[in-house]
Amino acid sequence: MENAEATVGQFQTLVRYNNPVLVVKHPDKKTAPTELELKRPQTAGALLDTKKETEEILNSILPPRCWEEDGQLWQQTVSSTPATRQDVINLQEMLDTRLQQTQARETGICPIRRELYLQCFDEIIRQVTINCSERGLLLLRIRDEIAMSMEAYETLYCSSVAFGMRKALQAHEEKEMLRERVKILEVDKESLEDIINDMKIKTEQTDRRNAELRAAEEKKYQEEIAFLKKTNTQLKAQLEGITAPKK
Repeated sequence: MENAEATVGQFQTLVRYNNPVLVVKHPDKKTAPTELELKRPQTAGALLDTKKETEEILNSILPPRCWEEDGQLWQQTVSSTPATRQDVINLQEMLDTRLQQTQARETGICPIRRELYLQCFDEIIRQVTINCSERGLLLLRIRDEIAMSMEAYETLYCSSVAFGMRKALQAHEEKEMLRERVKILEVDKESLEDIINDMKIKTEQTDRRNAELRAAEEKKYQEEIAFLKKTNTQLKAQLEGITAPKK
């Protein structure tokens, strides 16, 4: 039993369970009821039936825990003992203590805090079911609905995180591609600027050469005009000398 209790210590929970019992794989056959049992009042039998029904409902809501230790199978069922006001106060204190011991987060998403509150809710369902099974079953529906909603929110959260990660990776890849594109464009820009500078130098050299050629042509043209004017003047003088009457 000590080994079993040590094993149970590994399954710490806020739900109140009975002491673990060894599961007998081949139980003895049921014996016939004794004379004392036959003489038991009907009211006592009804109470036993009610208690058994409550235990069955509790086991359906909170199934027994089973584990194997040293080749033996142990089972622990949820307690059917009614809770007192002091039990509720102790439950609250245990919840606060476990939250501090596990260093659960006070805000935000925290699986540890969620698990402890689920255990606390299960214990409340256990306490309510003992007094009123219908109310306990209704709380069970509420618990399952909350759990289903939480699973949906978790799925949505995981999918949104995955989508965000994909978008972040995609943006990072696009950013790297844009950086490479910018580097290529900068190299092209420098190459084009060098070409433009070379063309400017060649243009200036061509303009200067053309200006020199125009100046030389202009000078030559002016010299030819001056020569032709001088020749024309000389020819006029000679012609006048030839045509003038002799005295």
